[in-house]
Amino acid sequence: MGKMITPRAAYLHIPFCRRRCYYCDFPISILGDKTDIETSPTIDEYVEILCSEILNTPCYGDDLSTIFFGGGTPSLLPVSSLGKILSALAKRFGIAKEAEISLEIDPGTFNHEQLQGYFNLGVNRVSLGVQAFQEELLQNCGRFHCLKDIFSAVELIKQLNCAEWSLDLISGLPTQTLDQWRDSLHTAISLEPNHLSCYDLVLEPVTAFGKKYQPGESPLPSDQTTAQMYRLAQQTLTEAGFQHYEISNYAQPGYQCRHNRVYWENKPYYAFGMGAASYIDHQRFSRPRTRKTYYDWVKNMTNSPKDNIEASISGTDLLLETLMLGLRLAEGIRAADIQGLFGQAVWDQVIDCLEPYAKRGWVLGLCGTELIADSMPMGLKTCDHIRLSDPEGFLFSNTVLATLFERMDSDSVEILVNNGE
Repeated sequence: MGKMITPRAAYLHIPFCRRRCYYCDFPISILGDKTDIETSPTIDEYVEILCSEILNTPCYGDDLSTIFFGGGTPSLLPVSSLGKILSALAKRFGIAKEAEISLEIDPGTFNHEQLQGYFNLGVNRVSLGVQAFQEELLQNCGRFHCLKDIFSAVELIKQLNCAEWSLDLISGLPTQTLDQWRDSLHTAISLEPNHLSCYDLVLEPVTAFGKKYQPGESPLPSDQTTAQMYRLAQQTLTEAGFQHYEISNYAQPGYQCRHNRVYWENKPYYAFGMGAASYIDHQRFSRPRTRKTYYDWVKNMTNSPKDNIEASISGTDLLLETLMLGLRLAEGIRAADIQGLFGQAVWDQVIDCLEPYAKRGWVLGLCGTELIADSMPMGLKTCDHIRLSDPEGFLFSNTVLATLFERMDSDSVEILVNNGE
């Protein structure tokens, strides 16, 4: 499908947690509340294996411009261990001077010296996993930290003058009320992060919550209430100066997460660690989700990228992923991008699918910066790009995307994919 785009982003999965939260289905390893992270052989072994994977992965040329440590709880890594991982990345791929290096951190899992150590190594962005500002909700979720830990963590971040930091919240939690959500939003704003992520609770079947609750049924908030929570977040945060740049993410001007935009723009990226999924040259690969199977896989891996391919992305899949990810962004998708990859006929088919939702106000078309009115004779067909409206289009994005997935004719898309550069 044309010339390969060089990956310049890397995701590192750090699986360790003190305990498993009741909503979590990520591949993690539980350390317990009393494990000393500085002397943990479990952490040492994982870091050694992770660095081995990094050093045996093909490099496609350009220095990394974004690095993201996710988990799990990356702030359970000793500073020395994070240093080893960054050294391996620098040795194998190179790290650009102005690279964004993000680290997820949880309240109650780090101290002043540790955080300063991370920053000394080059970490320049942290994401604090708060989730709620009510003690009972934190306990209901199985979180390790308490309210006091949150404010102590924020104080440390500010003491060390971290230029970029984000805060995570979850809506739709069991027993959570609209007033509690409003209070959490206002408290978050008062702490002055550059960035906020607001996620709606997803009930995964294998989680404690998934086994215990049914969507929309008490003690979970109703669907109507969770929709109100979404609208309230959009109104409250945009009024406070945050840009709603992605369905679940808000940033002060100039503070969007560069790494996460790689995903939403469907660009390639390396990934390393237990359960991590990479995307390179239209090919995806997911690593094993348990430590033992991941360790065995790394020990048997070779330098050949062909040995690491899980699935090549077809023209249909590429189209649907481009639409699904692009429509998560406030700017949406450009007509020229879809036409260039898939041809005019496929773009026309996309527009036909979206026209009914334009009439409902969920999909907007723009020509330059000018909004295209639904009443114009050609409707969306005259637009340079299309996007979902905020908040209603974002709120009903699953409905819009379901129609696109159902209507796209796979054979037509395969034939019309442009294989040139």
